[in-house]
Amino acid sequence: MRKLRIDLLLPAVICALSPDGYGAATEPNFSEHVAPIIFNNCTSCHRPGEAAPFTFMDYREVKKRGRLIAKVVGKGFMPPWHAHSKDLQFDDARQLTSAQIQTIEDWLSAGMPEGDRAKLPSLPEFTDGWQLGKPDLVVSMADSYAVPAEGPDIYRNFVIPLQLKEDKWIRAIEFRPGKRSVVHHSLFYYDTSGAARKMDGKEEEHGFRRLGQEFRRNAIGGWAVGGNPKMLPEGLAYRLPKGSDLILSTHFHPSGKDESEVSTVGFHFSDEPPTQEFTHIQLPPLFGALAGVMIPAGKADYQKIDSIKLPVAVKALSVSAHAHYLGKSMQMTAHLPDGSKKEMISIPNWDFAWQEEYSYSLPVSLPAGTRLEANVIWDNSSDNIFNPNDPPKPVRWGRESDDEMGCVTVMVVPENPSDIAKLKNAYREHVRKAAGSAAANRFGGSEKRRGSLLKRVVTQFDKDGDGKLNAAEQAAARKHYRKNRF
Repeated sequence: MRKLRIDLLLPAVICALSPDGYGAATEPNFSEHVAPIIFNNCTSCHRPGEAAPFTFMDYREVKKRGRLIAKVVGKGFMPPWHAHSKDLQFDDARQLTSAQIQTIEDWLSAGMPEGDRAKLPSLPEFTDGWQLGKPDLVVSMADSYAVPAEGPDIYRNFVIPLQLKEDKWIRAIEFRPGKRSVVHHSLFYYDTSGAARKMDGKEEEHGFRRLGQEFRRNAIGGWAVGGNPKMLPEGLAYRLPKGSDLILSTHFHPSGKDESEVSTVGFHFSDEPPTQEFTHIQLPPLFGALAGVMIPAGKADYQKIDSIKLPVAVKALSVSAHAHYLGKSMQMTAHLPDGSKKEMISIPNWDFAWQEEYSYSLPVSLPAGTRLEANVIWDNSSDNIFNPNDPPKPVRWGRESDDEMGCVTVMVVPENPSDIAKLKNAYREHVRKAAGSAAANRFGGSEKRRGSLLKRVVTQFDKDGDGKLNAAEQAAARKHYRKNRF
């Protein structure tokens, strides 16, 4: 009797097993193999009261759209998650493994059998109400905003007076849209000048359209569809000055049904001031406003690259990116002093509909001398299905959705807390140089002429005589040059 060759049989045994361990003779079914994937990765959004247009709560609902599910997960379109890195991991990544995708495709090929209902897992328990517990302060929009059933996406800014009598330290902000079906995302800012409140009362509709750069400096977070509120890492907090008004900069997407939206916001404050200060490094700065963005019609790979050398050692905590409809891909790479690299983030397929802040699973240590480089690419060709212009037309930097922006932003803390001023000063100098280059490119001429131009601007608009322009003086200068088409 011949002995069996185990080494020859082993490959056949392995091939007889699916990626999830079910035998080839027992095809994958919904109850045992597909339901755990759908319930744990899709149902959080695809359930009653959430923004997804249909629900995945049982076999019937999933089978009805089985072909669509297999298609969108196979292409990586769903679950919506766009951040990648060859070197680092992100918290709460909504990504299916290749084995999970294969399971869904095999189930579709097998005719989408239900399997034994007794083996169906329970639905996850989703927290109703406030996800982080009862907030310390809850505020809502004073008036509702009417979102029409159809039409283009809407971007609107709303002001909510907070009436704070003292400074507060924010650990988390929890945003609760009244109508999740139409609210895609909302970014949070504060204003202490009262200017935003005045703008909110000038237009017929509730809120106002254009959010100036003077408000964007005071960013304190945001919310997007599919995102969950998180506390900042221990010892960190956003400062919210007394007398602040909250600005909700909200993106609405008509759902086919007239809706009336009233958003509610919950603040979680820290009892103590933060033990360490954090900051953001944005490349190119000011959402790309100084980068000279001017995208020719038909250009499929228009690119801007910006970099900065870190003067001190830092720990990176999270990263995000921003662009509009022409955004194609984003990347940030850390070039370390020893010659090695770390891919901080790569978004190979930008989607304007999903803009998130991605937290690293572990803080990323970057030594002093590290060069951070960001690469932003736009696609202004007719092949870009999101291009708002048909045929394509030249597009430059601007605040409206059919203008363009582009940047990658990383949140960092210095390894040595006392280095925060040095870090911030280095970034301010980077922005100053970018502004100088932008002025030189805009007006032409040498470094000397550029310096002369900037000196004239300061002299003309420096009303308080301190030799520099404060926020109000900068706003006056911008208004003047816009009016005169510079």
